[in-house]
Amino acid sequence: MGRDGKGDVGFIGLGTMGREMVRNLLGAGHRVRAFDIAAAAVEDAVAAGAVAASSPADAAHGCDLAISMLPDTPHVEAVIYGADGLLAAPPAGRLVVDMSTISPVAVRRMHADLAAAGTAFLDAPVSGGPVGAKNATLSIMAGGDADAFVRARPVFEAMGTTITHVGAPGAGQTVKLCNQLVCGLNIQAICEALALGRASGVDLEQLRHVLLGGSAASWMLDKLGPAMIAGDAGAGFRIDLMFKDLRLVQEHAQALSVPLPGTALVTGQYVEARAHGEGANGNQALFRVYDRMTNQASR
Repeated sequence: MGRDGKGDVGFIGLGTMGREMVRNLLGAGHRVRAFDIAAAAVEDAVAAGAVAASSPADAAHGCDLAISMLPDTPHVEAVIYGADGLLAAPPAGRLVVDMSTISPVAVRRMHADLAAAGTAFLDAPVSGGPVGAKNATLSIMAGGDADAFVRARPVFEAMGTTITHVGAPGAGQTVKLCNQLVCGLNIQAICEALALGRASGVDLEQLRHVLLGGSAASWMLDKLGPAMIAGDAGAGFRIDLMFKDLRLVQEHAQALSVPLPGTALVTGQYVEARAHGEGANGNQALFRVYDRMTNQASR
């Protein structure tokens, strides 16, 4: 990292979140080597100013740190342990940062394996969704060694506004799973309030306006409420990804013998949504579960 805090960043995973994060890194003056299995995604990154990479190892080549932003645990494991992975070919700065939402158990294993090879590792998942990624206002929660967090912070500051070192390896993922638990239950609560209001003949826009002015206000109600009311299921943060996150929440809780009955209930509703072909739709499509349960599915 240069004296100006600008550095060379390898970035692996150029999906809905990753492509915006890369744009913000470039906009902040960092140099980015970008890789994705989708050639079109790499081309878009190159058009924004990145350098194309042919593999995870190539993305990390000569960089101060390498970042991965991928859908699930197996994808990150492939980037770390694969033939062209970062365990065998780490960045020059010997720092790997995963910003995906994955298993805390897998994170601790990756940290130990990379540490044994002389490479630091941070699990630094994010909250804020596609809007936060685009606006560089993500909340970043990092687990791992404190000195690695200090080294990565200038890069984090190009992508987020709330940047916190939350503890040891795996702590970032644990905090993110707690975040997703709250988000899932909040979305469910909004769906139930709207379903009850609709059945009672209340104007849903007025209902939302009133709730936003009181103690029921939330980011989800503000950002997703209008789409729920309009029946707009357009993709933002997808049902499939939220289901994956809630599955990870339950796996982690079960390993610790922590009962999460509310999480189990909303996870079941995500299962129902996916069974009705909603997986690629945005989180607000959970309201369609209530459409079906209240015979409003034709809207």
